[in-house]
Amino acid sequence: MRKKRPTARVSRCDDATPPTAEQKPLPQSLAETELDEKSPAEWAYERLILYIQNFEEQLDNAHEVAMGFTGGDAGVLRIEGIGFFDPDIVTFYGTDTTGAKTQLIQHVSQLNVMLRALAREVKSDEPPRRIGFRLAADLEVNEADRGKETST
Repeated sequence: MRKKRPTARVSRCDDATPPTAEQKPLPQSLAETELDEKSPAEWAYERLILYIQNFEEQLDNAHEVAMGFTGGDAGVLRIEGIGFFDPDIVTFYGTDTTGAKTQLIQHVSQLNVMLRALAREVKSDEPPRRIGFRLAADLEVNEADRGKETST
């Protein structure tokens, strides 16, 4: 028997805190896809997008999402993009706190991500960049393209 959607659960100390990614409904494109139809890299990529989007929803206009590296002193990466390469690679694109171009490439079995709120680089009237919402929109576009490929 194939499992239709991933199982998710969260326990928290304070029920008044905002909902987590595990508590929100999956986007239709993810909810309708069976678990064995995607590689571990693609599933990790899609769920990371949901976590990033949820994290950004809780930020004020003075902060943007960044990723802290775990297991070392490599620093922080301001997330500007995320990708995957089947079957097992996830990659993050961005800049570090000094503005240097930065990329993290990880095997899904080593995936360990810490999201952080980082003060915006430029103080302006423009709204902060919210990569999670752009990535989530891309999920819907990619799923629509997948449907075209399988129907022809």
